[in-house]
Amino acid sequence: MQIKDLIPWARKDQAPEPKTDDNNPIATLQRDMNRVFENFWNRVGDLDWPWSGDAKSDVVETEGAVEVSIELPGMDMKDIEVTVTDDMLTIKGEKKIERQEEKKGYYLSERSYGAVYRTIPLPPGVDGEKAEASFKNGVLTIRLPQTPEAQAKVKRIEVKNA
Repeated sequence: MQIKDLIPWARKDQAPEPKTDDNNPIATLQRDMNRVFENFWNRVGDLDWPWSGDAKSDVVETEGAVEVSIELPGMDMKDIEVTVTDDMLTIKGEKKIERQEEKKGYYLSERSYGAVYRTIPLPPGVDGEKAEASFKNGVLTIRLPQTPEAQAKVKRIEVKNA
């Protein structure tokens, strides 16, 4: 038996469980523990953890611009930094919330931390100099206008029945 046999998430392939002697209590315990951990990670792995840094984002091309929206719940405008280069948009954000409350009979102390770092490649012809950003209800929206040259290159192609 190898150590990876004891850790279900370390197994690359889902090989069938090794045959065990049902009269061996250690082997039975190992099989049951493997099953418990596999069931746990199968259920927990699909959750969107608030501190995971996986901010949901949308990139949409509208008429004359590219708009990027990214969800940043719990963050304030002062916690967000947006930079743009010729071909990349970078969004950084960090929130730290601490709350302490002490009243008669109890003491409460809570901390919450979350960070986001997202780099989004931009299509050619985006004018980063004229980019605008707005933040409302926890959603950051960045509008990047396309240059007139990029807009002029767009050609509509008619689709016909074959």
